[in-house]
Amino acid sequence: MLHIGILGHSADGSALCYLECVRESARLLGDHVHPEITMSLLPMGPTIPWWESGDLAQINAHLRATAERLAAARCDFFVCPDNTAHIALEAAREPYPLPGLHIAEVVAQRAKVDGRKRIALLGTRYTMEGPVYAAVFARHGLEMRTPGAADRDLLNRIIFDELCLGRFDDPARREFLRVIEALKAEGCDAAALCCTEIPILITPDISPLPALDSTRLLAHAAVAAATGAAPLPTWRGGAF
Repeated sequence: MLHIGILGHSADGSALCYLECVRESARLLGDHVHPEITMSLLPMGPTIPWWESGDLAQINAHLRATAERLAAARCDFFVCPDNTAHIALEAAREPYPLPGLHIAEVVAQRAKVDGRKRIALLGTRYTMEGPVYAAVFARHGLEMRTPGAADRDLLNRIIFDELCLGRFDDPARREFLRVIEALKAEGCDAAALCCTEIPILITPDISPLPALDSTRLLAHAAVAAATGAAPLPTWRGGAF
């Protein structure tokens, strides 16, 4: 089996991805059996001002340092369980030192398999307003909807001030459910949970729409690649 590298950016989403890689492997291969997994997580704090100023070059240098650690650990490929980070990954001017799976591509492929047509995209403001999902969904013929501006700001605040700090409380849960209900009323047939912490807050049993759980879908794709059930990825950052 191949060696999975987890290029972390936010802590809880990275931890969930790591655990789901182990759990999915056990479901497929048997108890206590899984590929080798190495996770590297530099603190996200220094990148917050860079996100606010749009300094993708600095963010890329930060993420690349993590990728280099994974390459040095002899990982065969990486996954980055942070949707927003893919904005910077796509802006990379030099190839990353090892290939990686692209989280938006994984989510879009699942949506297509499930026969979805109009997807409600939930994530940070950067993800909801940024180019990554819009381009990937368009390439797959999927329509994308996002909340209105006020709700985008609200969800962004909850993600950074609560979810990324390990706080998963009922008031935040109610706000996310309200937003999903509103997008369901607009004709969306699935909710893409595209901040990797959202699936900890919103589980399939309470979501008003079928959920596309970006964290677990990425973990499952990583296990498929590591076990040979899917090809080794070739993307090394830059335009996808």
